[in-house]
Amino acid sequence: MSKFLNQFKNEDWIATIMGAVLILLVALIPLLTEANSTPLYYGIAKLIAIGTLSYIGIRILGTNMVWFIPSFLFLYGISFLGEWIASIALVKRFGFESVFFSVAIGLIIRNVFGLPEWLKPAVRSEFYIKGGLVLLGTSILFKEIMTAGSLGMIQAIVVILAVWYFSFWLSKKMGVDTEMGVLLSTAVSICGVSAAIAANGAMKGNPKKLSFVISLVLVVAIPMMYLMPYLSNLLGLSPEVAGAWLGGTIDTTGAVVASGKFLGETAEKYSVIIKSAQNALLGVAAFAISIYWTLRDTNKDSRPSPSVLWERFPKFVLGFIAASILFSFILQPEAAKALVKPIKALRETLFSIAFVAIGLETDFKKIFNKENSRFTATFLLAQTFNIIVTLVVAWILFRNIA
Repeated sequence: MSKFLNQFKNEDWIATIMGAVLILLVALIPLLTEANSTPLYYGIAKLIAIGTLSYIGIRILGTNMVWFIPSFLFLYGISFLGEWIASIALVKRFGFESVFFSVAIGLIIRNVFGLPEWLKPAVRSEFYIKGGLVLLGTSILFKEIMTAGSLGMIQAIVVILAVWYFSFWLSKKMGVDTEMGVLLSTAVSICGVSAAIAANGAMKGNPKKLSFVISLVLVVAIPMMYLMPYLSNLLGLSPEVAGAWLGGTIDTTGAVVASGKFLGETAEKYSVIIKSAQNALLGVAAFAISIYWTLRDTNKDSRPSPSVLWERFPKFVLGFIAASILFSFILQPEAAKALVKPIKALRETLFSIAFVAIGLETDFKKIFNKENSRFTATFLLAQTFNIIVTLVVAWILFRNIA
Protein backbone atom coordinates (compact mmCIF):
# COMPACT_ATOMS: atom_id res chain seq x y z
CA MET A 1 0.00 0.00 0.00
CA SER A 2 2.81 2.44 0.88
CA LYS A 3 4.44 1.82 -2.52
CA PHE A 4 1.13 2.59 -4.22
CA LEU A 5 0.68 5.83 -2.25
CA ASN A 6 4.28 6.94 -2.85
CA GLN A 7 3.62 7.37 -6.58
CA PHE A 8 1.31 10.28 -5.69
CA LYS A 9 4.05 12.13 -3.75
CA ASN A 10 5.08 14.38 -6.62
CA GLU A 11 4.17 17.90 -7.67
CA ASP A 12 2.04 16.85 -10.64
CA TRP A 13 -0.27 14.58 -8.68
CA ILE A 14 -0.54 16.83 -5.63
CA ALA A 15 -1.32 19.96 -7.69
CA THR A 16 -3.91 17.96 -9.66
CA ILE A 17 -5.55 16.71 -6.46
CA MET A 18 -5.53 20.26 -5.04
CA GLY A 19 -7.37 21.50 -8.14
CA ALA A 20 -9.95 18.72 -7.81
CA VAL A 21 -10.50 19.47 -4.11
CA LEU A 22 -10.99 23.19 -4.85
CA ILE A 23 -13.70 22.33 -7.39
CA LEU A 24 -15.38 20.12 -4.79
CA LEU A 25 -15.17 22.84 -2.13
CA VAL A 26 -16.83 25.38 -4.41
CA ALA A 27 -19.69 22.94 -4.96
CA LEU A 28 -20.09 22.20 -1.23
CA ILE A 29 -19.26 25.47 0.58
CA PRO A 30 -21.49 28.49 -0.19
CA LEU A 31 -18.88 30.90 1.28
CA LEU A 32 -16.63 30.14 -1.70
CA THR A 33 -19.31 31.46 -4.03
CA GLU A 34 -19.04 35.25 -4.09
CA ALA A 35 -22.78 35.77 -4.47
CA ASN A 36 -23.33 34.03 -1.11
CA SER A 37 -20.87 36.11 0.96
CA THR A 38 -19.49 39.61 1.39
CA PRO A 39 -16.26 40.49 -0.50
CA LEU A 40 -14.30 40.41 2.77
CA TYR A 41 -15.51 36.95 3.83
CA TYR A 42 -15.15 35.70 0.27
CA GLY A 43 -11.53 36.89 0.12
CA ILE A 44 -10.74 35.31 3.48
CA ALA A 45 -12.40 32.04 2.41
CA LYS A 46 -10.27 31.95 -0.77
CA LEU A 47 -7.11 32.66 1.20
CA ILE A 48 -7.84 29.91 3.73
CA ALA A 49 -8.85 27.33 1.09
CA ILE A 50 -5.86 27.87 -1.21
CA GLY A 51 -3.40 28.45 1.64
CA THR A 52 -4.42 25.31 3.54
CA LEU A 53 -4.33 23.04 0.49
CA SER A 54 -1.00 24.54 -0.62
CA TYR A 55 0.44 23.99 2.86
CA ILE A 56 -0.64 20.34 2.90
CA GLY A 57 0.55 19.68 -0.65
CA ILE A 58 3.94 21.38 -0.35
CA ARG A 59 4.55 19.72 3.02
CA ILE A 60 3.93 16.29 1.46
CA LEU A 61 6.62 17.19 -1.09
CA GLY A 62 9.12 17.38 1.77
CA THR A 63 9.61 21.15 1.97
CA ASN A 64 10.68 22.74 5.26
CA MET A 65 7.45 24.47 6.31
CA VAL A 66 8.69 26.62 9.21
CA TRP A 67 8.32 29.84 7.21
CA PHE A 68 5.57 28.74 4.84
CA ILE A 69 2.75 30.87 6.28
CA PRO A 70 4.60 34.24 6.10
CA SER A 71 6.03 33.21 2.73
CA PHE A 72 2.59 32.38 1.31
CA LEU A 73 1.01 35.52 2.76
CA PHE A 74 3.77 37.62 1.19
CA LEU A 75 3.12 36.12 -2.26
CA TYR A 76 -0.62 36.56 -1.78
CA GLY A 77 -0.10 40.18 -0.77
CA ILE A 78 2.14 40.95 -3.75
CA SER A 79 -0.43 39.43 -6.11
CA PHE A 80 -3.05 41.82 -4.69
CA LEU A 81 -0.60 44.71 -5.00
CA GLY A 82 -0.18 43.84 -8.70
CA GLU A 83 -3.97 43.84 -9.15
CA TRP A 84 -4.29 47.19 -7.34
CA ILE A 85 -1.60 48.85 -9.48
CA ALA A 86 -3.28 47.52 -12.66
CA SER A 87 -6.61 49.02 -11.51
CA ILE A 88 -5.22 52.60 -11.39
CA ALA A 89 -6.87 54.64 -14.15
CA LEU A 90 -3.59 55.90 -15.66
CA VAL A 91 -2.15 52.38 -15.75
CA LYS A 92 -5.33 50.93 -17.28
CA ARG A 93 -5.10 53.53 -20.04
CA PHE A 94 -1.81 51.96 -21.19
CA GLY A 95 -3.30 48.45 -21.11
CA PHE A 96 -1.02 46.91 -18.48
CA GLU A 97 -2.47 43.80 -16.82
CA SER A 98 -1.86 42.76 -13.20
CA VAL A 99 0.33 39.88 -14.39
CA PHE A 100 2.89 42.43 -15.63
CA PHE A 101 3.27 43.95 -12.17
CA SER A 102 3.15 40.63 -10.29
CA VAL A 103 6.07 39.25 -12.29
CA ALA A 104 7.93 42.56 -12.31
CA ILE A 105 7.76 42.97 -8.51
CA GLY A 106 8.98 39.39 -8.06
CA LEU A 107 11.86 40.02 -10.48
CA ILE A 108 12.93 43.19 -8.66
CA ILE A 109 12.92 41.47 -5.28
CA ARG A 110 14.93 38.47 -6.54
CA ASN A 111 17.51 40.35 -8.60
CA VAL A 112 18.00 43.41 -6.37
CA PHE A 113 17.61 42.01 -2.86
CA GLY A 114 17.91 38.25 -3.42
CA LEU A 115 15.57 35.51 -2.24
CA PRO A 116 15.70 35.22 1.58
CA GLU A 117 15.35 31.80 3.19
CA TRP A 118 12.05 32.66 4.86
CA LEU A 119 10.48 33.42 1.47
CA LYS A 120 11.48 30.16 -0.25
CA PRO A 121 8.88 27.62 1.00
CA ALA A 122 5.91 29.01 -0.93
CA VAL A 123 7.81 30.02 -4.09
CA ARG A 124 6.67 27.19 -6.41
CA SER A 125 5.19 28.71 -9.55
CA GLU A 126 4.59 25.42 -11.40
CA PHE A 127 2.68 24.00 -8.41
CA TYR A 128 0.13 26.84 -8.43
CA ILE A 129 -0.07 26.89 -12.23
CA LYS A 130 -0.79 23.16 -12.45
CA GLY A 131 -3.53 23.41 -9.83
CA GLY A 132 -5.00 26.39 -11.67
CA LEU A 133 -4.95 24.54 -14.99
CA VAL A 134 -7.16 21.80 -13.53
CA LEU A 135 -9.65 24.54 -12.63
CA LEU A 136 -9.32 26.01 -16.14
CA GLY A 137 -10.69 22.73 -17.53
CA THR A 138 -14.10 23.58 -16.04
CA SER A 139 -14.53 26.52 -18.42
CA ILE A 140 -13.37 24.81 -21.62
CA LEU A 141 -15.83 22.54 -23.40
CA PHE A 142 -14.49 19.07 -24.16
CA LYS A 143 -15.20 19.45 -27.87
CA GLU A 144 -12.89 22.48 -27.89
CA ILE A 145 -10.13 20.40 -26.31
CA MET A 146 -10.65 17.67 -28.90
CA THR A 147 -10.54 20.15 -31.81
CA ALA A 148 -7.68 22.30 -30.63
CA GLY A 149 -5.93 19.41 -28.88
CA SER A 150 -5.83 17.20 -31.96
CA LEU A 151 -4.39 20.02 -34.05
CA GLY A 152 -2.15 20.91 -31.12
CA MET A 153 -0.78 17.38 -31.05
CA ILE A 154 0.05 17.62 -34.76
CA GLN A 155 1.75 20.95 -34.11
CA ALA A 156 3.61 19.54 -31.11
CA ILE A 157 4.96 16.53 -33.00
CA VAL A 158 6.08 18.57 -36.02
CA VAL A 159 7.65 21.36 -33.94
CA ILE A 160 9.30 19.09 -31.37
CA LEU A 161 10.98 16.95 -34.02
CA ALA A 162 12.12 19.92 -36.12
CA VAL A 163 13.31 22.07 -33.21
CA TRP A 164 14.95 19.25 -31.24
CA TYR A 165 17.07 18.05 -34.17
CA PHE A 166 17.99 21.60 -35.19
CA SER A 167 18.96 22.43 -31.61
CA PHE A 168 21.04 19.28 -31.19
CA TRP A 169 22.79 19.91 -34.54
CA LEU A 170 23.42 23.51 -33.50
CA SER A 171 24.81 22.39 -30.14
CA LYS A 172 27.42 20.28 -31.89
CA LYS A 173 28.32 23.16 -34.20
CA MET A 174 28.69 25.46 -31.19
CA GLY A 175 31.02 23.02 -29.41
CA VAL A 176 28.51 22.13 -26.66
CA ASP A 177 29.03 18.71 -25.02
CA THR A 178 26.45 16.00 -25.77
CA GLU A 179 24.82 15.99 -22.33
CA MET A 180 24.26 19.74 -22.32
CA GLY A 181 23.16 19.54 -25.96
CA VAL A 182 20.43 17.05 -25.06
CA LEU A 183 19.29 19.20 -22.11
CA LEU A 184 19.16 22.41 -24.18
CA SER A 185 17.44 20.73 -27.13
CA THR A 186 14.80 19.06 -24.97
CA ALA A 187 14.11 22.22 -22.98
CA VAL A 188 13.68 24.47 -26.02
CA SER A 189 11.63 22.01 -28.07
CA ILE A 190 9.17 20.56 -25.55
CA CYS A 191 8.20 22.34 -22.34
CA GLY A 192 11.17 24.00 -20.72
CA VAL A 193 11.81 23.22 -17.06
CA SER A 194 9.81 19.97 -16.89
CA ALA A 195 11.44 18.71 -20.08
CA ALA A 196 14.94 19.53 -18.84
CA ILE A 197 14.26 17.72 -15.55
CA ALA A 198 12.88 14.69 -17.41
CA ALA A 199 15.85 14.60 -19.79
CA ASN A 200 18.34 14.91 -16.95
CA GLY A 201 16.59 12.11 -15.07
CA ALA A 202 16.65 9.87 -18.14
CA MET A 203 20.40 10.49 -18.52
CA LYS A 204 21.18 10.63 -14.78
CA GLY A 205 22.98 13.81 -15.73
CA ASN A 206 24.96 16.52 -13.99
CA PRO A 207 22.73 18.50 -11.56
CA LYS A 208 24.79 21.66 -12.09
CA LYS A 209 24.08 21.58 -15.82
CA LEU A 210 20.39 21.02 -15.09
CA SER A 211 20.34 23.98 -12.67
CA PHE A 212 21.82 26.25 -15.34
CA VAL A 213 19.34 25.14 -18.03
CA ILE A 214 16.40 25.68 -15.66
CA SER A 215 17.65 29.20 -14.88
CA LEU A 216 18.17 29.88 -18.59
CA VAL A 217 14.63 28.74 -19.45
CA LEU A 218 13.10 30.93 -16.74
CA VAL A 219 15.13 34.01 -17.71
CA VAL A 220 14.34 33.72 -21.43
CA ALA A 221 10.65 33.07 -20.75
CA ILE A 222 10.22 36.44 -19.04
CA PRO A 223 10.86 38.75 -22.05
CA MET A 224 9.06 36.29 -24.34
CA MET A 225 6.03 36.48 -22.05
CA TYR A 226 5.73 40.21 -22.77
CA LEU A 227 7.16 40.40 -26.30
CA MET A 228 5.20 37.65 -28.04
CA PRO A 229 1.71 39.03 -27.32
CA TYR A 230 2.94 42.36 -28.71
CA LEU A 231 4.25 40.62 -31.85
CA SER A 232 0.98 38.70 -32.19
CA ASN A 233 -0.95 41.97 -32.29
CA LEU A 234 1.62 43.53 -34.62
CA LEU A 235 1.27 40.61 -37.05
CA GLY A 236 -2.52 40.70 -36.81
CA LEU A 237 -2.80 37.08 -35.71
CA SER A 238 -6.17 35.69 -34.72
CA PRO A 239 -6.53 34.73 -31.02
CA GLU A 240 -6.45 31.04 -32.00
CA VAL A 241 -3.21 31.32 -34.01
CA ALA A 242 -1.65 33.61 -31.41
CA GLY A 243 -2.54 31.20 -28.59
CA ALA A 244 -1.11 28.24 -30.50
CA TRP A 245 2.07 30.23 -31.18
CA LEU A 246 2.50 31.22 -27.55
CA GLY A 247 1.75 27.72 -26.26
CA GLY A 248 4.22 26.16 -28.68
CA THR A 249 7.17 28.46 -28.06
CA ILE A 250 7.21 29.84 -24.50
CA ASP A 251 9.00 27.28 -22.37
CA THR A 252 7.22 27.41 -19.01
CA THR A 253 3.54 26.74 -18.42
CA GLY A 254 3.26 29.72 -16.08
CA ALA A 255 4.66 32.14 -18.64
CA VAL A 256 2.33 30.66 -21.29
CA VAL A 257 -0.71 31.35 -19.11
CA ALA A 258 0.55 34.85 -18.29
CA SER A 259 1.23 35.78 -21.92
CA GLY A 260 -2.13 34.39 -23.04
CA LYS A 261 -3.86 36.71 -20.59
CA PHE A 262 -2.49 39.73 -22.45
CA LEU A 263 -4.48 38.62 -25.54
CA GLY A 264 -7.75 37.59 -23.92
CA GLU A 265 -9.59 34.42 -22.94
CA THR A 266 -9.55 32.76 -26.37
CA ALA A 267 -5.80 33.12 -26.80
CA GLU A 268 -5.23 31.98 -23.20
CA LYS A 269 -7.42 28.93 -23.78
CA TYR A 270 -5.63 27.89 -26.97
CA SER A 271 -2.18 28.55 -25.51
CA VAL A 272 -2.93 26.24 -22.57
CA ILE A 273 -4.37 23.46 -24.76
CA ILE A 274 -1.35 23.55 -27.09
CA LYS A 275 1.10 23.63 -24.18
CA SER A 276 -0.75 20.67 -22.65
CA ALA A 277 -0.38 18.77 -25.93
CA GLN A 278 3.38 19.37 -25.77
CA ASN A 279 3.48 18.35 -22.13
CA ALA A 280 1.67 15.13 -22.97
CA LEU A 281 4.64 14.08 -25.13
CA LEU A 282 7.09 14.53 -22.27
CA GLY A 283 6.99 10.86 -21.28
CA VAL A 284 7.67 9.78 -24.86
CA ALA A 285 10.63 12.16 -25.02
CA ALA A 286 12.09 10.93 -21.73
CA PHE A 287 11.73 7.33 -22.89
CA ALA A 288 13.47 8.10 -26.21
CA ILE A 289 16.30 9.94 -24.44
CA SER A 290 16.83 7.06 -22.01
CA ILE A 291 17.10 4.64 -24.95
CA TYR A 292 19.53 6.95 -26.76
CA TRP A 293 21.66 7.40 -23.65
CA THR A 294 21.76 3.67 -22.97
CA LEU A 295 22.77 2.85 -26.55
CA ARG A 296 25.66 5.31 -26.19
CA ASP A 297 26.90 3.15 -23.29
CA THR A 298 26.93 6.26 -21.14
CA ASN A 299 24.44 5.06 -18.57
CA LYS A 300 24.52 1.27 -18.53
CA ASP A 301 23.10 1.03 -15.03
CA SER A 302 19.80 2.59 -16.11
CA ARG A 303 17.92 0.60 -18.75
CA PRO A 304 14.89 2.23 -20.40
CA SER A 305 11.47 0.95 -19.38
CA PRO A 306 8.00 1.63 -20.78
CA SER A 307 7.05 2.77 -17.27
CA VAL A 308 8.96 5.99 -18.03
CA LEU A 309 6.06 6.96 -20.32
CA TRP A 310 3.62 6.98 -17.41
CA GLU A 311 6.07 8.35 -14.83
CA ARG A 312 6.84 11.41 -16.95
CA PHE A 313 3.31 12.02 -18.23
CA PRO A 314 2.06 15.32 -16.71
CA LYS A 315 -0.82 14.29 -14.46
CA PHE A 316 -2.35 17.77 -14.36
CA VAL A 317 -3.28 17.22 -18.04
CA LEU A 318 -5.52 14.37 -16.87
CA GLY A 319 -7.10 16.67 -14.28
CA PHE A 320 -7.63 19.37 -16.91
CA ILE A 321 -9.40 16.90 -19.25
CA ALA A 322 -11.42 15.30 -16.42
CA ALA A 323 -12.70 18.72 -15.29
CA SER A 324 -13.72 19.55 -18.86
CA ILE A 325 -15.60 16.23 -19.23
CA LEU A 326 -17.35 16.78 -15.87
CA PHE A 327 -18.58 20.26 -16.81
CA SER A 328 -19.31 19.39 -20.46
CA PHE A 329 -21.28 16.15 -20.09
CA ILE A 330 -21.98 15.14 -16.48
CA LEU A 331 -23.22 18.21 -14.61
CA GLN A 332 -26.51 19.84 -15.51
CA PRO A 333 -25.88 23.03 -17.57
CA GLU A 334 -27.45 25.26 -14.88
CA ALA A 335 -25.35 23.72 -12.11
CA ALA A 336 -22.17 23.93 -14.19
CA LYS A 337 -22.83 27.59 -15.08
CA ALA A 338 -23.35 28.50 -11.41
CA LEU A 339 -19.98 27.01 -10.45
CA VAL A 340 -17.84 28.36 -13.30
CA LYS A 341 -17.57 31.94 -11.96
CA PRO A 342 -16.37 31.11 -8.41
CA ILE A 343 -14.02 28.46 -9.80
CA LYS A 344 -12.60 31.06 -12.19
CA ALA A 345 -11.97 33.39 -9.22
CA LEU A 346 -9.99 30.67 -7.44
CA ARG A 347 -8.09 29.92 -10.66
CA GLU A 348 -7.15 33.56 -11.14
CA THR A 349 -5.90 33.72 -7.56
CA LEU A 350 -3.71 30.66 -8.08
CA PHE A 351 -2.34 32.14 -11.30
CA SER A 352 -1.67 35.50 -9.61
CA ILE A 353 0.37 33.83 -6.86
CA ALA A 354 2.22 31.82 -9.52
CA PHE A 355 3.14 34.97 -11.47
CA VAL A 356 4.76 36.48 -8.37
CA ALA A 357 6.64 33.20 -7.86
CA ILE A 358 7.87 33.25 -11.48
CA GLY A 359 9.57 36.58 -10.82
CA LEU A 360 11.03 35.37 -7.54
CA GLU A 361 12.41 32.21 -9.19
CA THR A 362 14.21 34.07 -12.00
CA ASP A 363 17.84 34.93 -11.22
CA PHE A 364 19.50 36.85 -14.07
CA LYS A 365 22.97 36.56 -12.51
CA LYS A 366 23.16 32.82 -13.22
CA ILE A 367 22.86 33.36 -16.96
CA PHE A 368 24.95 36.33 -17.98
CA ASN A 369 28.52 35.27 -17.39
CA LYS A 370 31.34 34.44 -19.78
CA GLU A 371 31.62 30.78 -18.73
CA ASN A 372 28.08 29.98 -19.91
CA SER A 373 27.94 32.30 -22.92
CA ARG A 374 28.19 29.45 -25.47
CA PHE A 375 25.28 27.59 -23.88
CA THR A 376 23.19 30.76 -23.71
CA ALA A 377 23.91 31.63 -27.36
CA THR A 378 22.95 28.10 -28.46
CA PHE A 379 19.67 28.26 -26.57
CA LEU A 380 18.78 31.72 -27.93
CA LEU A 381 19.49 30.70 -31.53
CA ALA A 382 17.47 27.51 -31.11
CA GLN A 383 14.62 29.47 -29.55
CA THR A 384 14.62 31.90 -32.49
CA PHE A 385 14.31 28.93 -34.86
CA ASN A 386 11.51 27.57 -32.65
CA ILE A 387 9.60 30.87 -32.79
CA ILE A 388 9.72 31.00 -36.60
CA VAL A 389 8.85 27.33 -37.22
CA THR A 390 6.02 27.32 -34.67
CA LEU A 391 4.50 30.49 -36.13
CA VAL A 392 4.35 28.89 -39.58
CA VAL A 393 2.87 25.62 -38.27
CA ALA A 394 0.36 27.40 -35.99
CA TRP A 395 -0.82 29.62 -38.83
CA ILE A 396 -1.31 26.63 -41.17
CA LEU A 397 -3.25 24.63 -38.60
CA PHE A 398 -5.30 27.28 -36.76
CA ARG A 399 -5.91 30.11 -39.24
CA ASN A 400 -9.41 28.88 -40.16
CA ILE A 401 -10.61 28.15 -36.61
CA ALA A 402 -13.02 30.61 -35.06
